[in-house]
Amino acid sequence: MSAKRRQAGPASAAGLISYYEELDSAIKLSPASVFIIAAAFSLLIILAHLLF
Repeated sequence: MSAKRRQAGPASAAGLISYYEELDSAIKLSPASVFIIAAAFSLLIILAHLLF
């Protein structure tokens, strides 16, 4: 084992992995913006269906 290796917690020793380091760089959207994006995408699909 390498001396540079971090000490693992009890959860990672049991095969469970924590991804808290990866969550810091994730894109954060509010629930309202997710709803608006979903509604706009749905309208786009409906319009495409009606026009084509």
